[in-house]
Amino acid sequence: MTGPPPFRLPAPQGGATDLLVVAGEHSGDEHAARKVSGLRARRPGVRVAALGGPRLAAAGAQLLQDRTALSVVGFTEVLRNLSYFRELIDETVRWIGQYRPQAVCFVDNSGVNLRIAEALRLRGFSAKGGGTVRTLYYISPQVWASRAGRRFEMARNLDALAVIFPFEPRCYADTGLPVEFVGHPFMAQDYSPPVRHDPDGPVLLLPGSRLRAVGRIFPALLGGYGQFAKAGSGRGAVVLYPSAEIRAQLEAMPIPEGVRLQQTGTPVAASAVLTSSGTMSMHCALAGIPGAIAYRTDPFTYLMGRWLVRVPYLGIANILLEEPMYPEFIQGAASPGSLARELASCTGDRSRRERTAVQCARLRVMLARREGDTEADWLARNLP
Repeated sequence: MTGPPPFRLPAPQGGATDLLVVAGEHSGDEHAARKVSGLRARRPGVRVAALGGPRLAAAGAQLLQDRTALSVVGFTEVLRNLSYFRELIDETVRWIGQYRPQAVCFVDNSGVNLRIAEALRLRGFSAKGGGTVRTLYYISPQVWASRAGRRFEMARNLDALAVIFPFEPRCYADTGLPVEFVGHPFMAQDYSPPVRHDPDGPVLLLPGSRLRAVGRIFPALLGGYGQFAKAGSGRGAVVLYPSAEIRAQLEAMPIPEGVRLQQTGTPVAASAVLTSSGTMSMHCALAGIPGAIAYRTDPFTYLMGRWLVRVPYLGIANILLEEPMYPEFIQGAASPGSLARELASCTGDRSRRERTAVQCARLRVMLARREGDTEADWLARNLP
């Protein structure tokens, strides 16, 4: 995979904008769209431009570039696309310097977004650098898992940070950066869960939303489901995919009978799940679907991750609960036999289902937002 050719971001409609949202990947596009919809309901005349995806466009933002078209994961893929990311950062900073929105709200995707925020300060465009543009950040990078020193860099470059896990404000207590827990987006009143638990439903296979990661993880999921099906379970499987590019990649692999593809957005009920460690695993955890995490990456990324990451689990539900709601099978451990045994336990062991339900209830209490307050309210308070 290589990045797009050199590009120039278009001018804002009407020549000016109040807010630029910078998001990446499908999950960032989804979270940012909910925030923009809420903001526009509170301020009907607000002008929003975005680097994001189709959901931000549907929420009323002018889409300057579709960032969901290129989603990468791992050190190897970042290096392969380094020239594209450098150009993206330079062009975004240039655009902000020329059109001077009142604020920029970065959403997740710290590898790019923190570099843009730093460049805005160094160029004197942001309020932190003596300029006029406020720099806001929604969904903190996981400083509690690795590279904790980033919190001081963030305090130098950002005006406000909204976090989605209740323990995160404590991580920034020594920085002076205003940090607010706004609840998890999946606990919003208008949240429509894409999955729900049905003990009699099919198995759910979730390989993720990044092309190269899907290429490594999906065969493992198929192998686990295949062995499970051969044992006579009688259950079919549903694979959710977020985009046409991911569907094409899935269809290029040998898909056994009984497995159907379904685009994310159409709700599905499932008895068990095999999932990558991304956003969809949280959807499943909050729906109380029993399952397991399977993760495979290139050897270099895996070794670097082992060296850098200081948490005992990959899945955020496991991290929050401090126990494996979803047992994790990484690299070679994600074998067909081990994943098939997990599916058999999820569908055939009543105590496993009951334990998952209890863990789900604990998660929902942890992630609930303050009554009547949302991430859109946080954004409105911080937008001049």
